[in-house]
Amino acid sequence: MKLAILSRNGKLYSTRRLVEAARGAGHSVRVLDPLRCYMRIGDDGFAMRYKGRAIDGYGAVIPRIGASITRYGCAVLRQFELMGSHTPNPAAAIARARDKLACHQLLAARGIGLPATVFGDNPDDTADLLALLGPPPHVVKLNEGTQGAGVMLTEKLSASRGVIEALRGLYANFLVQEFVAEAEGADLRCFVVGDRVVAAMQRQAAAGDFRSNLHRGGTATAVETSQAERDVAVRAAQAVGLGVAGVDLIRSRRGPLVLEVNASPGLEGIEEATGIDIARNIVDHVVNCTESAIPDSPARPLRKRPRRRGTHPDLTSA
Repeated sequence: MKLAILSRNGKLYSTRRLVEAARGAGHSVRVLDPLRCYMRIGDDGFAMRYKGRAIDGYGAVIPRIGASITRYGCAVLRQFELMGSHTPNPAAAIARARDKLACHQLLAARGIGLPATVFGDNPDDTADLLALLGPPPHVVKLNEGTQGAGVMLTEKLSASRGVIEALRGLYANFLVQEFVAEAEGADLRCFVVGDRVVAAMQRQAAAGDFRSNLHRGGTATAVETSQAERDVAVRAAQAVGLGVAGVDLIRSRRGPLVLEVNASPGLEGIEEATGIDIARNIVDHVVNCTESAIPDSPARPLRKRPRRRGTHPDLTSA
């Protein structure tokens, strides 16, 4: 099968592993920088070019779209979808996952456990907003932060108010959550592929920090998850619409609680911790789903038509 991987950097561990897994399974694969893809959209169909050449005919696309290019990356991925390519993580699902507030609303609507969360806009409502949440400690998160950046712990009510006021002064979008003390600075990363958890690791925060992200100095070890934890992880990924996801959970007295659903989870830490070939799991899942998929509607590549004076030439796909 002809596969494309959308990634800004082909040398990144996760991208390299996906390329190795695809080639090892006998597939043709190409890494495309989404920022070098450009599109033509018209009532006569869709076309896309990459560094001056038409690109089409990809059976499936595996997106590795970073948070900093979410909008344009999703536009490129959507164009591939409209041209008939299958993807495990559609553009709409990636956009939902990147918006923490929208993601939490979707999870709560499905009855999936998560820390109590509040969100508000007007400074006059801050006191009542925090009253809705309960006493500190509180966790304040930027709505689109990644890898633990933009996550703060406030241990006093005055500190919560101060952080909220500062973020509002910067016109930042954020939400506030309860702090689950019994998690003791640890969370679980469940790697979901399709309808199952293929690997899981426990991440432990570094001394003096409450964030367990490996980019923040946390450590990772393989962990045996319960059936309830695996079920919650799969349900969370499906609620957002992702076929490949890293679902972060914490263990609490009321069961597993979802912290985040990551649409572009890294492979390095969890493959090293578990020894599981996650890249091959992803490639096999994508290929199997593509081969068995029945398109909702026929793909609409760009059709040639006579060129009129004063118009741009058609970017006809080869």
